[in-house]
Amino acid sequence: MSIAVNNITKIYGTQKALDSVSINIHPGEIVGLLGPNGAGKSTLMKILSCFIPPTSGEASVCDFDVLEQSIDVRKKVGYLPENNPLYLDLYVKEFLAFVAGTHQLKGSIKSRVEEIITLTGLQLEQHKKIGALSKGYRQRVGLAQALIHDPEVLILDEPTSGLDPNQLAEIRHLIKEIGKEKTVMLSTHIMQEVEAICGRAIIIHKGKIVADDATENLQKITVSKTMIRVEFSSEVGEQVVQLIPGVKEMMPQKQQAGQEKSKNPSSSVWLLESEPGLDIRAEVFKFAVDKGLTVLSMQKEEQKLEEVFQELTKN
Repeated sequence: MSIAVNNITKIYGTQKALDSVSINIHPGEIVGLLGPNGAGKSTLMKILSCFIPPTSGEASVCDFDVLEQSIDVRKKVGYLPENNPLYLDLYVKEFLAFVAGTHQLKGSIKSRVEEIITLTGLQLEQHKKIGALSKGYRQRVGLAQALIHDPEVLILDEPTSGLDPNQLAEIRHLIKEIGKEKTVMLSTHIMQEVEAICGRAIIIHKGKIVADDATENLQKITVSKTMIRVEFSSEVGEQVVQLIPGVKEMMPQKQQAGQEKSKNPSSSVWLLESEPGLDIRAEVFKFAVDKGLTVLSMQKEEQKLEEVFQELTKN
């Protein structure tokens, strides 16, 4: 087991940051840790990387206990904290050589630094001072220091915070490539990021785990509603749409971004909400036939991970 957490609780004064949290993460998984601000994500990551101890419970990384064998855990973990602390006056190569030295790497530190610079795409920036780098390249340096000792487990706290779209794509691709050989746990507020690179998502709220499943399974959770998008060939008003059996709510829709304009300018699109678990597509077709309407398209709307997250953490 790469990461094993059993009934971990962490209390700061009178605040319970984590409340009897238990998770198991297997080798080779890329797991997204999601939750609102203050949910306990960073606290859990700090416990697993031996920065702070738990108040109660047990946790281990690669079968080493975070309390009793913290040095062994640190050898197995690469950690990138949210604020990515770096020595801004050091050059990139100089900094990575320093970090490699603190890990007492066996073999040539120089060759390992060159290898990790290539892996993280820092070749053109390696002779610059870290303080002169863009936010995206500083994040790469942070990833490089977390990987320099070739850890089995990578823990990343908000690794793409503050990056522009191009930098986001680059860092996500890098994390996904790294995840082919290592276990990765990352926290983020960006749902698209989890959908893009994580095979599993854990949602934590008020110190408790409220969901833990494969990302694709979480997206299929019917939390509170079922949505059907239907396009009719002609203009259909609200008074007509509300006569469809099983419709709970109805919302007229504009043409979705990126789609070609309909060849029929008089068509209308509606988003229909029914009760959870009730598929009304057959009723829509029957209704259209009875009213002499033509259905150009109809599909069941998949719930986005962001909607599941909002539903599970709204209270």
